[in-house]
Amino acid sequence: MRKKSIFILLAIFLAFVLAGCNSDASSTSGSETESKEEITVAHKLGETVVPKNPEKVVVFDFGVLDTLDTFEVEVTGIPKENIPAYLSKYEDDQYENVGSLKEPDFEKIDEIAPDLIIISGRQSALYEQLSEIAPTIYLEIDTQNYMDSFKENVNLLAEIFGKEDVAEEKLAEIDKSIQVLNEKAAAMGGNALIILANDGKVSAYGQGSRFGLIHDVFGITPVDESIESSTHGQSISFEYIVEKDPDYLFVIDRGAVVGGESSAKQVVENELVKMTKAYQNNHIIYLDPDYWYLSGGGLVSVAEMTKQIEEAIQ
Repeated sequence: MRKKSIFILLAIFLAFVLAGCNSDASSTSGSETESKEEITVAHKLGETVVPKNPEKVVVFDFGVLDTLDTFEVEVTGIPKENIPAYLSKYEDDQYENVGSLKEPDFEKIDEIAPDLIIISGRQSALYEQLSEIAPTIYLEIDTQNYMDSFKENVNLLAEIFGKEDVAEEKLAEIDKSIQVLNEKAAAMGGNALIILANDGKVSAYGQGSRFGLIHDVFGITPVDESIESSTHGQSISFEYIVEKDPDYLFVIDRGAVVGGESSAKQVVENELVKMTKAYQNNHIIYLDPDYWYLSGGGLVSVAEMTKQIEEAIQ
């Protein structure tokens, strides 16, 4: 009888131990499930299942890198050619070099085995190849609808990396700055022309273009509403600039960030342009190409772009 009681007590003890183990296993399983939470991202090139808080991230867009840097999200690999000066910390060897903006190093990316790859326009044709390596999403700025697409990208990145509070705060600050700029633009009463200088060549950008937010979002009146909207702008002559005679001339110097042979100032401020109101009133504004050409669409770049135009028209 005594032996039987001992066996019963042992059985009860073992039952409790096993229950505890099962509980621990269940807890661990729940933790793993939580850490592997995923979201489905619909983008222009398809639908991609993306892990929440991915650990190894490869980024091919400097505007996205700008936003992730603001979020204090670490990335693993980037293309290290022409990194904007304000993001120069990513030149450090701790970040893998994954090729150039137009020619990714597929072998290096495969070696990294990223959890997420983020691309934009320059890599769009390589989407399928990159998707074979890791989940890949395509983020772009719709120049016809700049702010909505910018905010959509920021909020998506915030959702992926759990940074919704930061995104909300930074976007609110940008909205407030743009509102102030709109009021100043309405009061200034002048017009403007936006040009990209690329060594000896000059292109104009109007509404709905790559740099069209100066008109569409910031409220600066265009000197010419018929400029064609295209990625590379409308090729123009210096005679055209004299003919339109803008109150303000906004200049983006491409050569300054891609190793050009001449400065925009040398090209633009010639004898013809010196005849314009913009030159004579000291209203030729050289915009920072790091923000405008290399990394548009980031939380820092959009804030700085707004600031530069506001300072220019004061």
